[in-house]
Amino acid sequence: MPSITIYTTAYCPYCVHAKRLLDSKGVSYTEVSVDNDPEKRSEMMQKSQRRTVPQIFNGEKHIGDCTELYAFESEGSLDALLS
Repeated sequence: MPSITIYTTAYCPYCVHAKRLLDSKGVSYTEVSVDNDPEKRSEMMQKSQRRTVPQIFNGEKHIGDCTELYAFESEGSLDALLS
């Protein structure tokens, strides 16, 4: 069973789109809001080496952001990354 984590903010349309795609695939995930939590934002940045949201992980493996998530879906490799 995959352990998907998605770092988000409430005002991010890319976060909404990424969650929508994961929901459509029936993937459960843990959402970590970094809106008002500098420690969680710092954790996200350290793990991903990026400052933007969303950042999506399967366990410790970094999948990427919303654009990358949709690119993997387009090329047919997202299901493998999420399993």
